[in-house]
Amino acid sequence: MDVSDDTAYVDMLNTLSEGSVRRHFNPYLDIDWDSPEFKVFDNDPRWILPATDPLGKHAWYQAQPEERQIKIGMWRQANVAKVGLHFESILIRGLLNYAFWVPNGSPEYRYCLHESVEECNHTLMFQEMVNHIGADVPGMPRFLKWLAAFIPLVAGPLPIPFWFGILAGEEPIDHIQKDILREGKTLHPIMEKVMAIHVAEEARHISFAHEYLNKRVPNLPRRKRFWLSLFVPVTMRILCSAIVVPPKAFWQEFDIPRSVRKDVFFGSADARRMLSDMFADVRMLCHDTGLMNPVAKLIWRMCRINGAPSRFRAQPQRAHLSRVA
Repeated sequence: MDVSDDTAYVDMLNTLSEGSVRRHFNPYLDIDWDSPEFKVFDNDPRWILPATDPLGKHAWYQAQPEERQIKIGMWRQANVAKVGLHFESILIRGLLNYAFWVPNGSPEYRYCLHESVEECNHTLMFQEMVNHIGADVPGMPRFLKWLAAFIPLVAGPLPIPFWFGILAGEEPIDHIQKDILREGKTLHPIMEKVMAIHVAEEARHISFAHEYLNKRVPNLPRRKRFWLSLFVPVTMRILCSAIVVPPKAFWQEFDIPRSVRKDVFFGSADARRMLSDMFADVRMLCHDTGLMNPVAKLIWRMCRINGAPSRFRAQPQRAHLSRVA
């Protein structure tokens, strides 16, 4: 698709690309992995899960001995990082597949390559975090690992579903990391630095995905928009669970009761509210692009991710944060 006639869209792409040039991070220049302050100790209470973490706020976790809380926290944070690098490796391949087909002179090409470079650095950063923690975590669920070879192929012929799928992974991770940083709990320097870098650069990536979809979705034929409106909430729910919920090995490793798992993901009212909050920006996007018809609203409700849309992108969910405070 030739976008050169859309001045506002081109200006946005150029702004994002220039931002990648002016403000970018290198995982081996901006993080001193060998610094004494980055050393990982088994008995470091800074690995205790924060209250904004779905498991960290649960009474069962808070009742565990400190040593056990630390071990659970280290394993969980390592797996979140591993899931992140698995997800971003899918995104990188999808970005390159999409960029392969854009016409000469398109500013989308430059932006997609900038983003792919940044995502490569994120995967290096996440793997270093996993290595330093020392937990042998699996990352993504097995079924997503099998699909990982095929998902990027969608980016060329079906870029709109692909970008919605990317938001299904980026929005929950970004939401959780921002909440943890806003909470102000003392974190291990590795975790704090990695999250701060990731949140800073993901702001550009999520912004592009929203603008890309805002430009293209309203121009789809009504029939395609209808089917897309049903696809989006189901995709959000499935990929969110695959990315946010720890794998089976986690629950077995620490012998966590099934009732706790059910409460945390996403049986309790508080957990369901958190799940809904993760997708407030996507609901706003769907409202703005004509994807919130009556049937779609029913699907959002059935997936338990319905709720009010954000008034603006990245709007803090203050009700959720006030419960933590």
